[in-house]
Amino acid sequence: MRDVVALLMAGGVGSRLNILVRHRAKPAVPFGGAYRIIDFTLSNVTNCDLSRVAILTQYKPLSLMDHVGDGSAWDLSGRTRSVKILPPKTGEKDWDWYKGTADAVRQNLDFVTDGAYKEVLILSGDHIYCMDYRPLVKFHRDHKAHVTIGMLPVPWEETQNFGVGITDEHDRIIDWQEKPDKARSNLASMGIYVFDRKNLVQALQETKEEDFGHHIIPKALKEAKVYGYLFRSYWRDAGTIQAYWDANMDLLDPQAALRPHLPHIKTNHAAEKMFYDRPPMRIIKGATVVNSLLSPNCTIMGKVENSVLSPGVVVENGALVKDSVIMHDSIIRSGAHVERCIIDKQAIIGKKAIVGPGDPSVRNTKYPSHVYSGLTVIGKQAIIPDTVRVGTNCIISSEAQETDFGSGVLSDGQTIER
Repeated sequence: MRDVVALLMAGGVGSRLNILVRHRAKPAVPFGGAYRIIDFTLSNVTNCDLSRVAILTQYKPLSLMDHVGDGSAWDLSGRTRSVKILPPKTGEKDWDWYKGTADAVRQNLDFVTDGAYKEVLILSGDHIYCMDYRPLVKFHRDHKAHVTIGMLPVPWEETQNFGVGITDEHDRIIDWQEKPDKARSNLASMGIYVFDRKNLVQALQETKEEDFGHHIIPKALKEAKVYGYLFRSYWRDAGTIQAYWDANMDLLDPQAALRPHLPHIKTNHAAEKMFYDRPPMRIIKGATVVNSLLSPNCTIMGKVENSVLSPGVVVENGALVKDSVIMHDSIIRSGAHVERCIIDKQAIIGKKAIVGPGDPSVRNTKYPSHVYSGLTVIGKQAIIPDTVRVGTNCIISSEAQETDFGSGVLSDGQTIER
């Protein structure tokens, strides 16, 4: 794999994750307790011996850049292994903010052409999956393909969210539909592409089209050999509140295909900027933990059920956390009830507060397409006062304060913004 260069796309806005991306890029969102979303793709890269990687960033990249650092957490640092952060070349003639996936690669063709690479592997930094890219590259070479797209079958009702390929009996893609209303196939693109370098450079220099799925792939079908590589293991796009919660809950399923791969996922603990390792978790006598994932330095005095807790979370005596994702250093005070919530870092849920229960049919009134399935989302460093009642499908902004809660009741579907 030394003759393959990888480009990892990490510049999307990720707006459907709402307040979870208020201060960070989507790939930098914490996931699964101790990880961030980008850790999965970066770990895939290093686990299959790719040695030269670029991460193409754009929106709110600081947290992501801090997390990636010099790449040493993924063994991507040294004379023969490296990871580079490539932001848009704003201010330069003929360049501007990335307008799409193809435009982002076009602006960084010098990275692609600087080396004796045969293929370019283009990946997304905001998907949850474990994959060895070596069989994919071998498939590409064996079929003498110009382009190979990683694909997987999805439920037919979800095809409108993906680019889908129609293949022949030899796995060659003969037609393409980008997010169709009525799909002719349920083989969906994973956002993974292998290009012959020469073919990619030529395609991007001949056109100013901006996106692979909408522009480059349909054009390639007419001029080149494009194949689909079938992937049948776990893969999820965690780009919505519901999908993000579902992916975290999948980790709690003993039969989940992702679980056996977690020991191979690396992360950068140094990015927390702590000068010591977090101590082990503590479960105090009388506490109850049922089917949950707990991270280092968690302290459990109450009850945690079917939930994912990041490092440093405290659940005080008499508190209940159920069906929830709680991020770093948040505190659930005594007697509080938290159910079906996603709580960002360093939030505080006050004593005897009730957060989450309600009528799931009442969508969030301000962001009905973001929060609609009975989940409540609480932003970073928000403070929920004692005894306050917060319903379901609610959004509470980062750094919300006690004075933002007025009467002490936030009804289903309501939003507090600062």
